Amino acid sequence: MAQHRDQVLLKTRGETDVVDITPQARESLQRSGVRQGMLHLFVPGATAGLTTIEYEPGCVRDLQEALERMAPRHGTYHHNERWGDGNGFSHVRAALLGPSLSVPVQAGELLLGTWQQIVLVDFDNHPRERRLVITVTAV
Repeated sequence: MAQHRDQVLLKTRGETDVVDITPQARESLQRSGVRQGMLHLFVPGATAGLTTIEYEPGCVRDLQEALERMAPRHGTYHHNERWGDGNGFSHVRAALLGPSLSVPVQAGELLLGTWQQIVLVDFDNHPRERRLVITVTAV
């Protein structure tokens, strides 16, 4: 089974910053030469996650507001009591979203819906440099 791996560094603003990483995923797929298979993305760390969304300002804001309702920034978090870093909410949000995502590949293209983009969401309470690991596997 053929496999290709890339690592991408991204600068994020934190504070539930939603970054469209579809172009990086497509570039990695193109470099891999894989025509049929799976593209897998993973963000190391405990305060960021990956998902898909229609990447337009209204949907991005809706996602940010929904996450604020589920894990409010100013809620009470045991993590904050233990570590005092004030980012307990970011750990909970990241756990809800998850650190990885897989997208099927057919005829050398990602099988995304017409309005579907891949996004990295950085929940931490300050800007970060994030590492994104992209693995493309042929089947």
